[in-house]
Amino acid sequence: MSLIPDDDARHRLASLPGWQLASGAIVKEFTFTSFPDAVAFVSGLVAPAEAADHHPDLEIHYKTVRVTYSTHSAGGLTALDFAGAADAEAVARGLTAGASASE
Repeated sequence: MSLIPDDDARHRLASLPGWQLASGAIVKEFTFTSFPDAVAFVSGLVAPAEAADHHPDLEIHYKTVRVTYSTHSAGGLTALDFAGAADAEAVARGLTAGASASE
């Protein structure tokens, strides 16, 4: 899979509000109304990640989940990362209207 240059990555991020470019990765923090909602979000990421065989790095801090995508095997960003970010957005939307992004 070919790497996506930073300029193209910034262009792709326009369709993923709240996501930021950070050292060869894309990152977003999702804030939920409760710890169980945050954990449900993480659980919801499992199926799409397994289906794509592409997994995010995750940090759970009570009601906040930091999601980071990078294609480690390629050494930077690929189309898989942006597809994963889109999946994360869909999971968050499907969980609760109480989810919001921290920037």
